[in-house]
Amino acid sequence: MGIYDRNYTQDAQGTSYQASYSDTALVNFVKTTYKFFAGSLLLATIGALVGMQNPLLVVEYRIPIFILELALIFGLGFVQNKPGINLVVFAAFAFISGVALVPLLAFVMAKSGMIVAQALAMTTIIFGIMSLFALKTKKDLANMGTALFYSVLVIIGFALLNYFFFKSPMFQFAIASAVVLIFSLYIAYDTQNIVRGRYDNPIIAAISLYLDVLNIFTALLQILGFSRD
Repeated sequence: MGIYDRNYTQDAQGTSYQASYSDTALVNFVKTTYKFFAGSLLLATIGALVGMQNPLLVVEYRIPIFILELALIFGLGFVQNKPGINLVVFAAFAFISGVALVPLLAFVMAKSGMIVAQALAMTTIIFGIMSLFALKTKKDLANMGTALFYSVLVIIGFALLNYFFFKSPMFQFAIASAVVLIFSLYIAYDTQNIVRGRYDNPIIAAISLYLDVLNIFTALLQILGFSRD
């Protein structure tokens, strides 16, 4: 019985050590993810500032820039587990996505320079609220993933229809409003997945958050720009 008790104690200590190690690894993972996330925001800002030096050139080559942006984000999925290469692709995507924002930034800044500051402030508030919700709620948000994914596909479909056929500013306003709603929920979804250790790679976790914020910011720029009209 004494041997059993001793072994039980050792097992408990081992389990405690493993749990502690696991918690430490998760904390480090979360810290690394948010460092990458902050880096992506910085690189996007630099890309936007560089693009704003010659906005007409960016507008002229907006289609190739958009294609490059798509190629980089899809390429990141293939190289996510290749150290060094994944970081280069991640940084390149964040920078190019900032450059790609220039036509929209120039459009809204022509209406009012305050629109960008307002959209940025609103994005920050939404990010803070939804992140806090994800940390505080006892509900598992993992079940939202499928619904959110299909919602994004529907939004993309309507956006393409509006771009090629309807060309309606009011319809675009409605699409942008839906984007804000869907990606606000995505922030909560991704945040909870990050803090619960459901991501395997901090770069992919960071880019998920970055895309959420980027889409909300872009949609708010459109909404505020339309509101000025």
